[in-house]
Amino acid sequence: MIRRENRHAHQHPPVAERIARVLAGQRISANAEGDAESASREVEESWKDYLPDAAAVLRTLREPDSAMAAAGDPAVWERMILAAIKEARPRTIVL
Repeated sequence: MIRRENRHAHQHPPVAERIARVLAGQRISANAEGDAESASREVEESWKDYLPDAAAVLRTLREPDSAMAAAGDPAVWERMILAAIKEARPRTIVL
């Protein structure tokens, strides 16, 4: 049997990580609101601190606005955002 790659599989980092990195960069980089001239190392070291903020952004996006709903299927959007929220939750380890 030949296995086919999932056409919908993406190689992007989880959306919560991408949002957290943007928020960290915005606060750290001189190109945004921060004061660091070269912020990539600092962003790499601190983006996880912004995951709670990223999760808050995702929770805000659960329901599409009217323009978004008119452009696509609101139920699909909600499922996608709920999946991102679930993926953003901290992993619980039971010892």
